[in-house]
Amino acid sequence: MARHVDIERLSNQLKSISERAKELESDYSSDLAAVHPEFRDSAMNLVHYLALRQSDISELQEDLATLGLSSLGRAERNVMGSVNAVSTALQKLGSSSGDDPDLEGASLQLRNPRAYAHKRAILGDHPADRDVNIMVTLPTDAGENLQLVSEMIAAGMDVARINCAHDNVNTWQAMVENVRTASAQAERNCRIMMDLAGPKLRTGELRPGPRVIHLRPRRDPLGRVNAPRRIRFMPDDVLQRGTKTAVIPVSRECIERAEEGNEFRFKDTRGKKRRLIVVDKDAKGLVLETWKGAYIATGTKLRLVQHDIGEKLVYRVGELPAIEQPILLRVGDTLILHKDNIPGAPAKEDAEGNIVTAAHIACQQPEVFEFVAVGDPISLNDGKIAGIVRSVTDDQIEVEITKAKPTGSRLRGNRGINFPGSDIRLPGLTAFDRENLGFVVENADAVSLSFVREPADVLLLQDALLQFPDKQVGLVIKIETKRGFKNLPRLLLTTMRSYPAAVMIARGDLAVECGWERLAELQEEILWLCEAAQMPVMWATQVLEQEAKKGQPSRAEISDAAMSQRADCVMLNKGPHILAAIRMLDNILRRMQKHHFKKSARMRKLSFSEDDE
Repeated sequence: MARHVDIERLSNQLKSISERAKELESDYSSDLAAVHPEFRDSAMNLVHYLALRQSDISELQEDLATLGLSSLGRAERNVMGSVNAVSTALQKLGSSSGDDPDLEGASLQLRNPRAYAHKRAILGDHPADRDVNIMVTLPTDAGENLQLVSEMIAAGMDVARINCAHDNVNTWQAMVENVRTASAQAERNCRIMMDLAGPKLRTGELRPGPRVIHLRPRRDPLGRVNAPRRIRFMPDDVLQRGTKTAVIPVSRECIERAEEGNEFRFKDTRGKKRRLIVVDKDAKGLVLETWKGAYIATGTKLRLVQHDIGEKLVYRVGELPAIEQPILLRVGDTLILHKDNIPGAPAKEDAEGNIVTAAHIACQQPEVFEFVAVGDPISLNDGKIAGIVRSVTDDQIEVEITKAKPTGSRLRGNRGINFPGSDIRLPGLTAFDRENLGFVVENADAVSLSFVREPADVLLLQDALLQFPDKQVGLVIKIETKRGFKNLPRLLLTTMRSYPAAVMIARGDLAVECGWERLAELQEEILWLCEAAQMPVMWATQVLEQEAKKGQPSRAEISDAAMSQRADCVMLNKGPHILAAIRMLDNILRRMQKHHFKKSARMRKLSFSEDDE
């Protein structure tokens, strides 16, 4: 049966939306007056969008679609322009006039010039046939390897991200210099964004394990050795970083005396006799091979055998890094989070296997203890481990583990802690952030504020940036907490006091705090609100993660990367295969741009009968 549509009722509903928009303009008048002049019209559009979405308009949409009119499903770019255009069209239908609707001033074009200007101000330019910028988290190696940074830019990186929760000022400085140098050489302006660490709750350090390295030759599926293990000897006074092979520090004399073809004989930590063959000698040191597994520890005696002259010289292995021993947690186990900054350790058991002392680890933000209560849920390591708070004292929190792998899950140092049900109230700008802010403002194009919960967090950073009146740096707020999502409209209006500005959807912690099943829904709402605010939005966390880390993406990752076309910038995290991941994302975004712009499908000719381009 055909659906009857009451045009007068629809007109009244649209009129009601316009009236609510006027009311909200009054309610948000102080916020609107405080935004940066460049954001003034955009902020007003955001308020109008809030008016549009204050009630369920799904039935109104169906009726408008029945009449062949816009259902307001893509009204974010210009809310009142869309509402007025539909109202005018309804009036023409109601009057049975043949005149065309008057759309003067509606500005309903697919691409919003104002939104594009805001995006370009903070993210810079993008390739001609890819609207979405690509941001990449720089690995530590980017501070030492200019060639790597150059290749990242050539692959498609438009924005380099430096995470101030890791490394140090010296490494950050080296990263900045390499990005600027590589950008100049490529004649491309690759922007730099630096993430302030923010009040991220993390586990403390673990008790160091033995200083030993395990050498394992490659084996086939039947367990037979089919390739030797390569290692490298380097001088013990040289910084050993940025190499993919195992590194063993030895004295310079040891390296100078050894030649290709020589052997190093030794007994490993188990007393087994082993030998290493020198297969190459270069400026960095020695390259050696072994066909048998071995455990080499700090101080292991090495006997250099030079067959041609019959000489045997003795050297010692230098200081190896300690192996971190993670805490293995199973469902039902107890974990103690403590304020004291002492190394964590696994549980201690007696001879019968009974736990004498529970596993324990420090919390790097002990201020959180006063906001946690018995019965609160806790999530560890991005939700891989979960539990319930059983007791809270001034010094420690006792947690019962309720979620872990059947064989147990490993908890390491410096891993995330979330209390999804707790009302955590920590300052958005930590003392560590303030200490690094001067460097960030001096070197970055944009600064990112992590774990934003309420407008006061943003105001803290904005006030701190006033100390640097000669520097203009963009501001990015990361939405990764339940309270941050709830306060999003006010957070956007507060952020718009700065220019340029953007929003990052940090999906990792957001999923942990709000629930994995809600992530897609929350992501949609954030995208809608940001588009209404005409504020650039960044799509982050685990984009092509398996491709970056393992060199082989999952099918779901490809779909996720394709959906990221709806954002203004997509972030990749570091990994050994990051160059391949950048190229893959660049290819996906270019292809999807032919089919989608934001929420709008672009009706190109279907390619099912054509060869792949």
